[in-house]
Amino acid sequence: MTDQMIPSCDPIGCAAAGCTATVCTGAGLASNATMFARSKAVIPGGVNSSIRAFNSVGGEPYVVARAKGATITDVEGTSYYDLVQSYGAVILGHAHPAVTEAITAAVVDGTSYGAPTPREMKLAEAISERVSSCERVRLMNSGTEATSTAIRLARGATGRDRIVTFAGNFHGATDALLVAGGSGVATLGLPGTAGVPNASVAETMVVPYNVVPELNDQVAAVIIEPVAANMGVVAPVAGFLEGLRAECDRVGALLIFDEVITGFRLGSGGAQAMYGITPDITCFGKVIGGGLPIGSIGGRADIMEYLSPLGPVFHSGTLSGNPLATAAGLAALNQLTPDVYIELQARAGRLAAGLGDACASAGFAASFPIVGTLVGMFCGSAVGTVQNFDDAKRTDEAAYSRFFQAMLAEGVAMAPGAYETIFVGLGHTDDVLDAIVAAAHRAATTAVSRSDKR
Repeated sequence: MTDQMIPSCDPIGCAAAGCTATVCTGAGLASNATMFARSKAVIPGGVNSSIRAFNSVGGEPYVVARAKGATITDVEGTSYYDLVQSYGAVILGHAHPAVTEAITAAVVDGTSYGAPTPREMKLAEAISERVSSCERVRLMNSGTEATSTAIRLARGATGRDRIVTFAGNFHGATDALLVAGGSGVATLGLPGTAGVPNASVAETMVVPYNVVPELNDQVAAVIIEPVAANMGVVAPVAGFLEGLRAECDRVGALLIFDEVITGFRLGSGGAQAMYGITPDITCFGKVIGGGLPIGSIGGRADIMEYLSPLGPVFHSGTLSGNPLATAAGLAALNQLTPDVYIELQARAGRLAAGLGDACASAGFAASFPIVGTLVGMFCGSAVGTVQNFDDAKRTDEAAYSRFFQAMLAEGVAMAPGAYETIFVGLGHTDDVLDAIVAAAHRAATTAVSRSDKR
């Protein structure tokens, strides 16, 4: 053994548990607290995405060792029904055989080439065939890279600088779009973020969701979540997306749909097919990678060809079109038939109704809006109708925290933030949904009792 070798977490415990140093599942320590303490010593806050730290719900996070279907299992061996589903990246259920078999077959041929591959072409074709607005597709590594590239492309194609976005929408950690955020920023209670210079957001205008803004000829693009899924789940009101398309056309601005969440989640054509609106550029992520890191943008050929090497707008990435992510994405999309979407929508409706009934019977004020396969949650009797971020912020975050902790104790993992979406996948069978609803009945009662003791 040399100093360069990766050590076991605990030489004796790891060996006894059959846990290897390089494919660590925490079996040698088998303690969430111990694993998270070690993480905090080397990772800021112990997490690699801020929401995971449980700051807004209290306590410390479980540390996941493995997942299968509708469940995740922590390093202590405790399993939870999972309503996070990697924040929507997993739609078939964890470790779905079609995806794992595709990755296993692909990995023996290498993990990255830095050259064109057949699978990146196939995935681009699959996206273009399913989303009619995407005449050309460029693959990249994350949803954040997709939105930042879309903004750069829009500015390059139009020769304009100004970007319009909507309060409560979240488009990843892109400097120009961190003027006001959705779930990630809202949960932290921050108006934006340190580290972003004023110049980066000087040409970004934030307007209320569900209200068509008046644009001018300085606007390069409007970027929007066509269904807001980072401030709970908020649907576009009648005429909003249509009005937005018309206003962009009036001044020659481009319309960018951020479908990182809704793309291939609401249906094979995403939100744009559901509402019959054609954007100029669409951003994707999550589902198209089958649970592996990926992002992409697609759009009209004349706009997309402003990208290098054809045009002057630079984009590049060593891991773009990664052969493992594209294999996983193709396998996932291949499973997503029209019948599957019908089933997912039915399951989402069943869960939303069951959670609503559970909370109502316990006297825990909560509502569960649903758009297609997406389920939201707003806590408190004062929330009322939610059409924008100001409405969404009426949710009772303390009440959500109590419900979250009570559900976790009942074996159900929800997102550790009051503005996130509840995701249902193929792993959530009727038996699983019934078990989650039964847990919600008990959890809502617990949440009410804890409120009474305050």
